[in-house]
Amino acid sequence: MIIAVNTRLLLKDKLEGIGWFTYETLKRITAANPGHRFIFIFDRPFDPQFVFPGNVTPVVVSPPARHPVLWYLWFDIQLPRILKKYRADLFLSPDGYLSRRTKVPQLAVIHDINFVHRPKDLPLLASKYLNRFFPRFAHIARRIATVSEYSKADICRSFGITPEKIDVVYNGINTLFTPTSEAEQAAARQQFSGGDPFFLFVGALNPRKNIAGLLRAFEQFCHSSETRVKLLIVGGKMYGTGEIFQVWQQMHFRGEVIFTGRLSAEDLHQVLGAARALVFVPFFEGFGIPVIEAMSAGVPVICSNVTSLPEVGGEAVCYVDPARPGEIAQAMLKVSSDEALRREMIRRGFQRKELFSWELTAQKLWECMEKTVR
Repeated sequence: MIIAVNTRLLLKDKLEGIGWFTYETLKRITAANPGHRFIFIFDRPFDPQFVFPGNVTPVVVSPPARHPVLWYLWFDIQLPRILKKYRADLFLSPDGYLSRRTKVPQLAVIHDINFVHRPKDLPLLASKYLNRFFPRFAHIARRIATVSEYSKADICRSFGITPEKIDVVYNGINTLFTPTSEAEQAAARQQFSGGDPFFLFVGALNPRKNIAGLLRAFEQFCHSSETRVKLLIVGGKMYGTGEIFQVWQQMHFRGEVIFTGRLSAEDLHQVLGAARALVFVPFFEGFGIPVIEAMSAGVPVICSNVTSLPEVGGEAVCYVDPARPGEIAQAMLKVSSDEALRREMIRRGFQRKELFSWELTAQKLWECMEKTVR
């Protein structure tokens, strides 16, 4: 079988959630299926680390598709030509974008449809494109994979798709995220927070992640706590960050907040292992990889009680209403000060994280790919 794959989100040192999903699953699927040929389709020069040896052929197709007009040109004009040239039997798109001008069976991985519920969180043209075309992609796709039962139900309800067409393929956990030693934790605190304990947020800076609400909660925490604790915000800027920095500028304790930007995987491992707790309180999430990574690292998790997060966190995390900063602050106080609670959350987290692995993700995605071409 010749399998063409949209790999435009495999970007060196810039892997986000969907990029990691693409990398971790394809690395395993290509190795496990040496008798099949994979055509990796990039929209810019690629890093060799993303071209797995043996059965992968990389192809660069211009223009770089990072704008709604260019999305149209790339998927509807350029992509059909490539699929025809390489005689593809299947097109796999890990970010859900499909071509409307090919007869090749297509599998869309639609991680979530946050743009349906929160269209104003995105630039105007991007929001219009996603809301116009993703319902069409969902119907064009021979099959759909998504990362939670919540997202499956949401796609079915919002786009009128039958449940039988969608497979749930949970995200996995990077094996790098394991508990760190006391010495490593002390070194990470010294490097990133001046030696102080810290709460941690991991994710892109955009309105959906509710970082402004987290800052308001942390301000309340600092007023109530007798212990000096900092807040590290790890992630790159995206769009709609104005409110985040307006709230930060108005904080009395803004000096206790550290924006690190995007970190390497190893630095993130060290920071996560040293955190007092992960505080992850988005308004909408299709899965929430940081939650299971924190569990794997032996770190308590405070997270939102909405969308997919209760499905992912189970009984291992402390849930809060993301719209109530006071509730978030109280959870931070409790988790920070109650050692018995922390130990129990860590124990439950270790049990919960066993449900998630990239090996299982890759296996489930491959099964979905096979269904697509039957």
